[in-house]
Amino acid sequence: MNPEPPYAHGTEPRIGVLLVNLGTPDAPNASAVRTYLREFLSDPRVVEIPRIVWWPILHGFVLTTRPRGSAERYAQVWMSDGSPLKVHTERQTKLVRGYLGDRARQLPIVLDYAMRYGSPSIAEKMRELKLHHCNRILVVPLYPQYSASTTASVVDAATACLASMRNQPALRTVRSFHDHPGYIGALAQSVRDYWMRNHRPDVLLMSFHGVPRYTLEKGDPYHCECQKTGRLLAEALSLRPEQYRITFQSRFGRTEWLKPYTADVLKELGKQGLGRVDVMCPGFVSDCLETLEEIAIEGKTIFLKSGGREFHHIPCLNERDDWIHTLTDIVLRNLLGWEHKVSSEQLEKSRLSALAMGAES
Repeated sequence: MNPEPPYAHGTEPRIGVLLVNLGTPDAPNASAVRTYLREFLSDPRVVEIPRIVWWPILHGFVLTTRPRGSAERYAQVWMSDGSPLKVHTERQTKLVRGYLGDRARQLPIVLDYAMRYGSPSIAEKMRELKLHHCNRILVVPLYPQYSASTTASVVDAATACLASMRNQPALRTVRSFHDHPGYIGALAQSVRDYWMRNHRPDVLLMSFHGVPRYTLEKGDPYHCECQKTGRLLAEALSLRPEQYRITFQSRFGRTEWLKPYTADVLKELGKQGLGRVDVMCPGFVSDCLETLEEIAIEGKTIFLKSGGREFHHIPCLNERDDWIHTLTDIVLRNLLGWEHKVSSEQLEKSRLSALAMGAES
C-alpha cells in the first residue's frame, strides 16, 4: 500500500470532486498516439477479446500500423493549447469550479479533472485529492450514457486506486445523465442557437459513439440510453420522425457494431440528393477527434461525395453556460448528505483533545 500523506489533528476534511473524461495522446505524433492506444486498447472493458487472442493482434498489428494514421488525424484538429478534448475538459473544470464557489461557498470542495487513459491519470489526481485532505470523493465520468466500456472502466480505475490506500476516502460515482432535463435542455438549445444562425436542415443526424452489438445482447444499457437521449432531444426540438436519425460511429474491427452506422446513413442520404444534413454528437460533452475529424471532416466528405449538397456539424456542448450550470447541478445533487461542515471551534477542540492524548500533531 502507498504511504499515507502527513496528517495533523484539527485539519478540516474536504470533499474532492473529480471530473473524468476518456483521454487523449499528449501530442499529435505516432509515438504519443502509440502510448495512448496501448493503454486504451489494453483495457479489458474496451476490448473483451481474450488476452491470449487479442495481445498478438494489439502488439503485432494495431500498435505497429495504426498510430501514424491516427496521429495525422489528430494533427488536423489539434488546437494551439493542445488536444481539443483536454482543452475543453480543462475549461469546463475551471468554470464548474467557479460556479461551485458561488453556489456552494460553504462546502470545502476541491475540484479537479482526470483522464481515464493518458494524463493526468485518475490515480494521480485521487492521490492529490488525498493530499488536500479529501476524505470524500465524488467521481463524475463525463459520459452522458452509461456503458461498461466507458463509465464502468472509470469506476474500475477509481476503486483500483482505493485498493492501494490504507486510509480510504468515501467514494461516490455518477452513473449517467442521459435523460437529465438540464442536459437535454442544453443540447436542444445548442441546436436552436445553431439553426437561428444557419437555418434548419432537411435532416438532423444524432451520432453516438458505437460499441459492439454483443454488448447490448449481454445486457449493456448503452444502446437504450442513447435511444432515450435521441427521443427526448427530438421531442424538445418538436421534430417529426422523418426529420432526424439516430446513428452510431467509430466502428473498429470486423465484428458487428450498433447500427445504423453513421457513415452508411450519410452515404444513403447523399445518394438521395438531400439538400442539407446537420450532424451532432450528443454522447460527447466536448469536441474531440471523433467529432471534429471523424464527423466534421470525414463525415462531410462521405455525404458530399455521395451526392449530398450541404453538410453542417453542430459543435458539442463544450463551455456553453447552460451545460456548465447543468454539470454543476449534477455535482451538487450527488453531494447530498455530504454538506455538513465542521466549524473551526469543533476542529480546534478535536486538535486539543488529540494533543492531550499524546498525538504529536
